[in-house]
Amino acid sequence: MAGQSTGGVTYREADGGYFAQRALRRHAGVWSLWALGVAAVISGEFSGWNLGLDAGGFGGLLVATVVISVMYFGLCFSIAEMSPALPHTGGAYSFARSAMGPWGGFITGVAESIEYIVTPAVVVTFIGSYLQSIVDDLVGVSIPQPVWWLICYAIFLLLNLAGIEMTMRFTVVICVLALAILAVFFVAAIPDLDFSANALNIAPDPGNSSWFPFGVFSGVFLALPFAIWFFLAIEELPLAAEESHDPRRDIPRGTVYGLLTLLVAAFGVLFLNTGIKPGAEGLRDSGEPLLDGFKTIFGQGTSASLLGLVAVAGLVASFHTIIYAYGRNVYSLSRAGYYPHVLSITHGKRKTPWVALLGGGVLGYALALLLYLATENKWLGGNVSAALLSMAVFGGVISYFMQMLSFILLRRRLPGIERPYRSPLGIAGAAVAGVIALISLAALFVRDDYRPGVVGVAIWFVAAIAYFAVAGRHKLILSPEEEFAMTRGEHGRPDRDGYGQTHVSDLTAQPEAPVAAAHPEHP
Repeated sequence: MAGQSTGGVTYREADGGYFAQRALRRHAGVWSLWALGVAAVISGEFSGWNLGLDAGGFGGLLVATVVISVMYFGLCFSIAEMSPALPHTGGAYSFARSAMGPWGGFITGVAESIEYIVTPAVVVTFIGSYLQSIVDDLVGVSIPQPVWWLICYAIFLLLNLAGIEMTMRFTVVICVLALAILAVFFVAAIPDLDFSANALNIAPDPGNSSWFPFGVFSGVFLALPFAIWFFLAIEELPLAAEESHDPRRDIPRGTVYGLLTLLVAAFGVLFLNTGIKPGAEGLRDSGEPLLDGFKTIFGQGTSASLLGLVAVAGLVASFHTIIYAYGRNVYSLSRAGYYPHVLSITHGKRKTPWVALLGGGVLGYALALLLYLATENKWLGGNVSAALLSMAVFGGVISYFMQMLSFILLRRRLPGIERPYRSPLGIAGAAVAGVIALISLAALFVRDDYRPGVVGVAIWFVAAIAYFAVAGRHKLILSPEEEFAMTRGEHGRPDRDGYGQTHVSDLTAQPEAPVAAAHPEHP
């Protein structure tokens, strides 16, 4: 059946076993989802945020964190509305697909792929930094950073491959442990707090103040990407929609509870970690700021190192859960045909997207290793972790803008779809969040030492779009995300309809334009 395709794409009919080979298992409840969201982000409270001190000083990072908090309120309330209305593993891609068609869905999905594949690579560099510092203190042994990274990827890929039950149980445990470590640090830091002597100890450039040592506007602007690190990846919860018992109720609650938890943690770390020695000057380029704080409180030696070893739990929490996120993101785009179909095959018994998990892990490790070799050989300047962080934020803020645009368009174009939860901030909240995301994107291109990495990932982004234009757009399958978009919400709800209820031959009667059909033996 030939015809004009929607957005210039071609759908193929899936054979009878296609969705059976790509099955997921429902397991997560509200507290598992809360833990998933908090754990995905919590490493940002252990490392990475402090690089914002080098960009803007304490005052610049503080104001940037307030601005970014506003953005995340708009973002999280918006996705809390969209996710139960479109309860698909695709998450951001699903929202944009229904709001803006296949091209909008693909662009949003690729941006999120970049965010979630690069972010574990960032976190693993911090884990390696923490572990090497601890091993140096305890036994005086030096292990190359890429070896630490390889060990971490191997362990946590295996844990994610073990199945959704194991993944979620470990997530809850490691999340609670990470929050407990922060609570211990907060209480222990109070007696050593000397805010003016420590948080404001970066020597200001001529004409500037100790609050804004590099200028007010420039300091806040350049600190925005690092303030995002306090919250980056809380938006991954919609990716668990098809593995949640009740996505209509649990994902909005888990998202909002998670954001409030992270807000307390972020400002607690910002004030208390910076307010004790070594202060902003000592932390501005540190790979293990919380460990530096523990050393101030407990002194150098075994006790601080053992606490630091426990503190690695916060980094592990994010590393583990964002591996989960990129696995589901890649899986959903592959299941729909935007990425090669093989990437969405799941394990027969455990129902985990093992090909997507392994593929994303290889790509993330290779990227971290490439930047490590580039900086070691002086091909690039700057800090490997900061460069990777900027690359992850690049994907994140593009996906944020696209999701906020999707929210506004869905309110206007699909006003009648069932919305179990409605954002109290509405279109205005989404619009403000989208504007802040664009400003943050601009900030990524300003610093010379991180610009090559950002430009490199932008090229990757453009290359992915070129692949879709040439090949991917002709291989689409009516996955739940596509089915929902093509039927304007009438079908495509996995929790209610299951999979594969709409066929290519049905699409000529749908509100979107008829599509060209192809019938490969194995799509």
